[in-house]
Amino acid sequence: MRKLKTKVGIIGAGPAGLTLALLLRKQGIESIIIEHRSREYVQARVRAGLLEQNTVDIYKNLDVADRLLREGQEHHGVYLSFDGQRIRIPFGELTGGRNITIYGQQEVVKDLTDAWIAGGGQIYFEAPATKLEDFDTDNPKIHFEYNDEAGVLDCDFVAACDGYHGIGRKTLPSDTYKEYSITYPFSWLGILAHVAPSTDELIYAYHERGFALHSLRSDKISRLYIQVDNDDSIENWTDEQIWEELAIRLATEGWTLKTGPIFEKSITPMRSFFMDNMQSGRLFLAGDAAHIVPPTGGKGLNLAVADVKHLADGFAEYYQQNSIKALDNYSSIALKRIWRAQDFSNFMTTLFHKQDEHGSFTYQLQKAKFDYIKVSKAYATNIAENYVGLPFEAFE
Repeated sequence: MRKLKTKVGIIGAGPAGLTLALLLRKQGIESIIIEHRSREYVQARVRAGLLEQNTVDIYKNLDVADRLLREGQEHHGVYLSFDGQRIRIPFGELTGGRNITIYGQQEVVKDLTDAWIAGGGQIYFEAPATKLEDFDTDNPKIHFEYNDEAGVLDCDFVAACDGYHGIGRKTLPSDTYKEYSITYPFSWLGILAHVAPSTDELIYAYHERGFALHSLRSDKISRLYIQVDNDDSIENWTDEQIWEELAIRLATEGWTLKTGPIFEKSITPMRSFFMDNMQSGRLFLAGDAAHIVPPTGGKGLNLAVADVKHLADGFAEYYQQNSIKALDNYSSIALKRIWRAQDFSNFMTTLFHKQDEHGSFTYQLQKAKFDYIKVSKAYATNIAENYVGLPFEAFE
């Protein structure tokens, strides 16, 4: 049996697990990462692409932001459209200079993995965790498999950054938390296309045919979405139909949608989920293991990074000051931001998606909110603050 020992055992080599490992390294705290999937798989997963100001600042501080700053695109605002009328929310102007950066999650993972390994960090790919043991003691154990051999990782703490389907969430005692969830009655059909973006900043659009979003990944690749029914299928949509629908829903006077070869299509359900407790004994959950938000607003990756920032602070306090106070308060601290993100994601989702008949009471409420954004700096500031991410001090 392969036997390993470290201070913090981390399950999952996504943004949460890798960021935590690098934050701990900066504090002189050892950790080992085990990851169920292969390195190639993890680095190819196309997920989020929007980084809040907090997230960018953390990566700068960790000295892993060189490529992010070189290739990422800083956005100083966002466009909101309703029935073809488009307005802009200027982030920096309303938030004292805080903005967002567009940089794909898979690129973040590549940068963090390279930095972790270059610094001598241990990471085991294709090593599924099979059991978490003794996390209610001072010596938790992570059982795993690697190269067809059983292994055990002895550690002081377990950080489960292994997603909704991971062993961390499944192991947390069910009587220690309450779950909250919403499944929205629509999904996103998303595409990646080899075409220069038709916009310099993201466009969120309500249309009587349904929601649309124009995002981007680089100056040569565009990321776009349309609202579809939950039971819809990719097979129902040809490339031509997708581009035609996007052109209709995103249309506004004087603007033209560029089209190009689509190289990826997927349908993503829209749902919210989270737990009101993210820890038990010396087992801590972070990222999608503890909460999921709909992609409207781009909070998923950023919440994961915020979680592990709080965890790293708690571990540093434990090892440097022999205090468990910050770790004991981890859930209550993290949940303040999570609730705020859930509310903002729900706000953006219900504002721009078609939920009822065009012209209905629900529609009139959506339109009233949009009309208020147009005339109220305070309302626009509220959106800007939430979109770029509130500073950590706001929740401490």
